Amino acid sequence: MPRVAKQPSSCFTHGLEERGTLTWRRQRSMVTSDMLTVLMPDKALWAAEAAAGAGLLLWALWLAAWLWWRPRRLERALRAQGLLGTRYRFPSGDLKENARLVREALVKPLAFSQCVIPRVSPLLHRAIGQYGKLCITWAGPVPRVTIMDPNLVREILSTKFGHFMKPKINPLWKVLATGLANYDGEKWVRHRRIINPAFHVEKLKHMQPAFFTCCSELIGRWEKLVEPSGTCELDVWPEFQNLTGDVISRTAFGSCYEEGRRIFQLQAEQAELLIKASQSVYIPGYRFLPTPMNRRRKQVDKEVRSLLRGMIEKRENAIKYGVKNSTDLLGLMIESNLKQFEEHGKSKNVGMTTEEVIEECKLFYFAGQETTSVLLNWTIVLLSIYPTWQERAREELMQVFGKNSPDFDGLSHLKIMSMILHEVLRLYPPVVLLGRRTYKTMELGGITYPKGVMLSLPVIFIHHDPEIWGEDAHEFKPERLANGISKAAQNNQMAFFPFGWGPRICLGQNFAMSEAKMCLTMILQRFKFELSPSYIHAPYTVITLQPQHGTQVVLHTLR
Repeated sequence: MPRVAKQPSSCFTHGLEERGTLTWRRQRSMVTSDMLTVLMPDKALWAAEAAAGAGLLLWALWLAAWLWWRPRRLERALRAQGLLGTRYRFPSGDLKENARLVREALVKPLAFSQCVIPRVSPLLHRAIGQYGKLCITWAGPVPRVTIMDPNLVREILSTKFGHFMKPKINPLWKVLATGLANYDGEKWVRHRRIINPAFHVEKLKHMQPAFFTCCSELIGRWEKLVEPSGTCELDVWPEFQNLTGDVISRTAFGSCYEEGRRIFQLQAEQAELLIKASQSVYIPGYRFLPTPMNRRRKQVDKEVRSLLRGMIEKRENAIKYGVKNSTDLLGLMIESNLKQFEEHGKSKNVGMTTEEVIEECKLFYFAGQETTSVLLNWTIVLLSIYPTWQERAREELMQVFGKNSPDFDGLSHLKIMSMILHEVLRLYPPVVLLGRRTYKTMELGGITYPKGVMLSLPVIFIHHDPEIWGEDAHEFKPERLANGISKAAQNNQMAFFPFGWGPRICLGQNFAMSEAKMCLTMILQRFKFELSPSYIHAPYTVITLQPQHGTQVVLHTLR
């Protein structure tokens, strides 16, 4: 009986037998391929959903570890060794309580006789009162152990340098300044080696004309204000901010002063934008959203970088053609950087890239302008409150300079002014707290600190500690420094560190002190001053220790 061929059951294969077996197989292959094509999106979607689910699960586990398991583990490890402090509160630690205490503090001005610490750092002030000088507080899910023993501070900042690292910078603040102050390890060593020559004392002598020019413009403006009656009232805080911004513009960029001034204005705007942003909780990734504030931050940063990149490229080209400018910070830094490349080649671990030079220039503005302006501000406040010291400082500088312009060598002989400035830095340090973090398990003072612990070095608390400075620690008494800092602080030099300490001590401290001496000398030569009745004593921290309501002063022309 003849064999009957089996008919394909699918309607798609109707009539295929009439076209031959080969054709039928080809079409069947096409049909199968089409069916797979239809099915594939479902499988791809399933795979994508599975991957997303796995990613979400991993993210949730990471978040739980960061916000719950890790803080609890670190808290147990610290408390097991006898440390006391606030309990970790999920998920923000002490941040909400600190914000509440700061809000309450900022509505209450201080009397001059009151200590500034409860207003400036209310949470830590309360914690130290309750738990002692070695205590735990929480910066979100990160435990922060306060270290107030000057000997331990010395170990952290110098003896065990490199074992404790700088805290990680908030991504929002990177657009304002990173640079040397925020680096660790080999990168820090490389940048420090390149930048260090620019701040040598001998180089500062070449910057004195820029100091003098900027201070002369300030004095000229003030003299016009007091001309009609011999007296006037003004807020000196913005005056000092503009002065120190001009000084940085001239000393950092020399002949490109006007471009430097524009950078200062943009950086000031950037700081205001970031302060507004920091008043709310930082959400990772939020800075990338196209909000008006985020767009403006990017625009400002782009313009600053463009201006700096243009100046850097011009300087590099000029140096290559033999035209050198070694009198300003930018020129000195570029020459030092190119020298590194000449000596060691174009290795990635030698010298700084253009982008890294840009970051260092931005740091010049932030650190140089802020530090000196707050030092000048609080010095004027305290010399207004204590007119006897104002007169003593004036008498000294009149003996050294008379009515002549101050010079670098003469400024170094102003002992009373040095005592005054150091006492101001003790009572009102520009940066009230330094921080370090453990990147591995470390032993310090008999306590073992696990990886991930912050060590808080509260500069202003140590500067006001009665056990170190005496019962009058909160009072302005420059005479305590007549025989040096060590004698005043019970033979402990480490009890005074407004510019940091050890290898990471601020490179610009001599720059800031020279600028402050020049400015104060020229002011004291021409004016007497006192606080206005409208002045409100309200120090608060906005990156640095600033006057919340400005500094209203009454100027009188010296006859």
